[in-house]
Amino acid sequence: MEVVTHFMNDTVEFYKWSLTIADKRVENWPMMSSPSPTLAISCLYLIFLWAGPKYMQDRHPYTLRKTLIVYNFSMVVLNFYIAKELLLASSAAGYSYLCQPVNYSNDVNEVRIASALWWYYISKGVEFLDTVFFILRKKFNQVSFLHVYHHCTMFILWWIGIKWVPGGQSFFGATINSSIHVLMYGYYGLAALGPHIQKYLWWKKYLTIIQMIQFHVTIGHAGYSLYTGCPFPCWMQWALIGYAVTFIILFANFYYHAYRRKPAAQKGGKPVANGTSLTNGHSNAEEVEENGKRQRKGRAKRE
Repeated sequence: MEVVTHFMNDTVEFYKWSLTIADKRVENWPMMSSPSPTLAISCLYLIFLWAGPKYMQDRHPYTLRKTLIVYNFSMVVLNFYIAKELLLASSAAGYSYLCQPVNYSNDVNEVRIASALWWYYISKGVEFLDTVFFILRKKFNQVSFLHVYHHCTMFILWWIGIKWVPGGQSFFGATINSSIHVLMYGYYGLAALGPHIQKYLWWKKYLTIIQMIQFHVTIGHAGYSLYTGCPFPCWMQWALIGYAVTFIILFANFYYHAYRRKPAAQKGGKPVANGTSLTNGHSNAEEVEENGKRQRKGRAKRE
C-alpha cells in the first residue's frame, strides 16, 4: 500500500511540474484547463460500448440514414476546415515540413495553427458518434478492437498534444490525417445516399492503403527529426513512432482480412460478405444490409 501511495504522490507531483511547461495560450480554452472532461467523456464512451449493445439486444435496429448523411458530410466540412487552416497558417508562418520547433508566441499565424489543432482534437471527440451509430444500428461486428483503440486513444493523446505542443511539427500529422478524413467521411456520406451511388464507390480499399501510407510517413518524419536533432520535444517524436507502429500492425491485419483473404462460402455456395471495418467501420456487408433489403429482425426503426 505504501508503494501505491508513493506512486500516486509522484504522479501528482509530476503532473504539477508538467503544467509549468504547458502552453499558457491554451490553458483557458474549452476542455483544456484540466484533463477531467476528456477523461470523463472517454469513460462514458467505454461505458456505452458495454451498455449500448445490452440496451439494443431486444430492440430493432435504427436506420439513421438521414442522420448519417448529415453527420458524415458535416465531418467532411470540419476536417476540410482544419486541413485548410493548417496549410494556410503554416505557409504564412514559413513552417518547414522537415523540422519545425514549437513557437509559443502570440503571433497571429501561430495562434491560428494552435486553434486549428484544437479543432482537430475536438473532432476526435465528435468521432465517438461513429461507434454510437454502429451500436444503435446493431452493427456490432463493426465495433472492432481497431475501431475502439483508434477512437479512444486519439481523443486523449491529442488533449496532451494541444496542452503541451499545439504547433511546430504537430501540424504535419494533423494536416495529413484531416485531409484523409475528408476523403473517408466523403466516402461514408456518399455510401449513405444509397445503392444508386454505392455502385460508383470502387475506391474504398484505397482509403485503407492511404491510411497505412500515412503511418509510414509519420514514422519517417519523426525518425528524421530525431536523427537530425530537430528541437521539437523528443518524447513526442518517440510517442508518435510507437503509436504509428501499432496502427500499421492493426491496419495491415484489417487489410489482409478485408481484401486479401478469400471470403468463406455460405452453404449455398454464395460468398459471405466480409464484416471487418475501416477506421470508423463501414463494410461491404453493411452496405448490402442497409440498402439491399436484408434485415434480421423485422423492420428497422426509422429516424
